[in-house]
Amino acid sequence: MPLALLALATGAFGIATTEFVIMGLLPQVGADFGVSVPTAGWLVTGYALGVMFGAPITTVLGTKISRKKMLLGLMGLLIIGNIVSALAPTFGIMLAGRIIASLAHGSFFGIGSVVAAELVAPEKKAGAIAMMFTGSTIANVIGVPAGTFLGQTAGWRTTFVMVAVIGLIGMLSVAKLVPEMPKPQNVRVKNELAAFRSIQVVLAMAMTVLGFGGVFAAITYIAPMMTQVAGFQESSVTWLMVVFGLGMVAGNLIGGKFADRKLMPMLFTALGGLALVLALFTFLADIKPIAVLSIFLIGALGFATVPPLQKRVLDYAHGAPTLASAANIGAFNLGNALAAWLGGMTISAGLGLTSANMVGAVLAASALVLAIVSQRLEIREHNSSTANPVEAELHPAHA
Repeated sequence: MPLALLALATGAFGIATTEFVIMGLLPQVGADFGVSVPTAGWLVTGYALGVMFGAPITTVLGTKISRKKMLLGLMGLLIIGNIVSALAPTFGIMLAGRIIASLAHGSFFGIGSVVAAELVAPEKKAGAIAMMFTGSTIANVIGVPAGTFLGQTAGWRTTFVMVAVIGLIGMLSVAKLVPEMPKPQNVRVKNELAAFRSIQVVLAMAMTVLGFGGVFAAITYIAPMMTQVAGFQESSVTWLMVVFGLGMVAGNLIGGKFADRKLMPMLFTALGGLALVLALFTFLADIKPIAVLSIFLIGALGFATVPPLQKRVLDYAHGAPTLASAANIGAFNLGNALAAWLGGMTISAGLGLTSANMVGAVLAASALVLAIVSQRLEIREHNSSTANPVEAELHPAHA
């Protein structure tokens, strides 16, 4: 394994800790600023929207410098955003800090995916991408639970100071281990945007929005759901986040293993299973053992879709992968924002905390439908290319 992948995983660890640690601290942050839990959920939605809009903008701006310098600059944004959040005197300023930090997210994973894929042989690309995302999943086993525990015992502001320090470690790791890679040659925004003319790229991003949105519909409100519905103590939220993180690690590794060989069957299994688990979780969240198992499966099935979908975008945007890759990370967070907002609406409407789980089930099922459509179109393209050898030669990735 190239050591550069370890550096990318370290940066991913810091970014994912920043993104997910707020989940276990929403009640504390909301109480401190005097806002409701659904209102505090805007710290999740705002971050996600920042990723969605920031990813393509920062990626395009980054085409003027080398990929390594861009990765270092993005880690700097992450550090600044977390410091602003830690020192925020008002809810609005904390939300601003979350948005600043979010600007690093999409471009780091997007550019990092391209770098990771270039460091290994073609048949190992999905595995390399999964290795980078392993830093993200491990963050949910170590970083997020530690941050949740620290926030509950020493105050949530201390947690964001800790995350800023993690970001600094990630920056130093990238500076030391990632090789100098020249900036992409002859990169034009027009060429990068051309990748979005591929229906398969668009479908993959739509699957990302809906599928991962299913995960966030439940996990955004997991702390109040587990304490008020399942009857867990507040201190139990920390180890419940560990369970979620372990599921993410398992799902990411499994998804990376099969994405290079059986990509679409992996997507069908993960999305179908996710929709089923979320639907059952809506009605069984008050049974503690089932709640714990559901949290693990949501993490596993949700993150099993990450390497396949990221690889699918890279495959179909092979001529201009950087912007498409970053935009797909933005799509993950569009799903996060959509799910957090929809879940908050159902909760505010008086349908109960577990209603957010059913929102997630509908989103995941919708992603499964798109996956089926995508495969059928792919088969049609393959048959057409086989019938026309000239077309197959011009578009080998599609064939």
